[in-house]
Amino acid sequence: MAFLTLNDVDLTRKTALLRVDFNSPIDPLSSTILDDKRFREHVPTIQAMEDAKCVILTHQSRPGKKDFTTLEAHAEILARLLARPVDYVDDIFGKCARDAVRNMEPGDVLMLENVRFNAEENLKLPPEDAKKTLFVRKIVQMADIFVNDAFGTAHRSQPSIVGIPLVIRSVAGLLMQREVETLSRVMTGAPKPVVFVLGGTKVDDSVDVARNVLENGIADRVVVVGVVANIFLIAAGYDIGAPSAQLVEKLGYTGEIAKARDLLDRYRDAILLPSHVAVRAGNGRAEHPVDAIPPDKPVMDLGMDAIFSTVAALRAAGTVVFNGPAGVFEDAHFSIGTLELLRAASEAVFSVVGGGHTAAVIEKIGLEDRFTHISTGGGACIEFLTGKPLPAVSALEASKRLFW
Repeated sequence: MAFLTLNDVDLTRKTALLRVDFNSPIDPLSSTILDDKRFREHVPTIQAMEDAKCVILTHQSRPGKKDFTTLEAHAEILARLLARPVDYVDDIFGKCARDAVRNMEPGDVLMLENVRFNAEENLKLPPEDAKKTLFVRKIVQMADIFVNDAFGTAHRSQPSIVGIPLVIRSVAGLLMQREVETLSRVMTGAPKPVVFVLGGTKVDDSVDVARNVLENGIADRVVVVGVVANIFLIAAGYDIGAPSAQLVEKLGYTGEIAKARDLLDRYRDAILLPSHVAVRAGNGRAEHPVDAIPPDKPVMDLGMDAIFSTVAALRAAGTVVFNGPAGVFEDAHFSIGTLELLRAASEAVFSVVGGGHTAAVIEKIGLEDRFTHISTGGGACIEFLTGKPLPAVSALEASKRLFW
């Protein structure tokens, strides 16, 4: 890799700023954190820094959101998971924060306040501008080194992500390292054949991923499901019914139809479209071939014939990259496609899940241990798969060139 990791540095008695992503779902009534999954993902990195003074930078939500709050409860959850004290200070780089850092001993863990309480951290800035912010100029005065483990925010060009590495020595944490190594393997050297399953509602990102992996010979096959499939079906000339077509328009994805048509023109044999879909019928589901979708019914899931053919394609794959559900999986009548495809994907020699809703489904049905890798960053993962450089990774690479 073009950046350094924890294996390349000795943190003994050093003060290390550790950027993590503890942004978690919060109950709006009780303000209770509902899921500690993101905390657990970062624990190995914190444990690996036990000889350092570990100063944690993280965020919760963003200004204007109901779950934009302080991090006192986050510190308590982390302390439970680490089984040792985690101090918290309601300050980011002011006197209280500086004094708290100054009084730390090696092995101590301190959590600073929500970095997005600082207005500059909410700006999207080029790295050269980010490093000049007051936030960066002040925060780096408290540390010897910066460790970025926040893959979930790796696609954000914000001061704590891209500014700090241009000012002090910076390395990747264990989670960041694992994410980049695994996703890089998808792009080069994954067991063949490589099949991408692209679904959900983020059509623009999925079309960009399809273009990248097909143009560069990364994928042998691309399976489209969910709203992504609706776009490709329209592009192929099918009438998907008024409700589904209206949803495409409402989501602002009509412009993606021409891109999908171009991909079908160039790679039709490599793109697997659904042959059948499921729609609501009374209290259950009805299935129709894609050339006979009812004009007044929204597409809710893959039909069984499409499920069988897709499962067969996944079972023949050496690598499966799965991003986005196949239908309205929250409704039990229309969860079949997503569940069956996930079960088949989990059987691949090398299986990667792009985080987000798909990761939540996998955890719910207890398949986490059967996948090679489940990404912690939905947005960052899909941006990586489009072939775009991640700002966080580029900043770590720049830090290596500047300081080593």
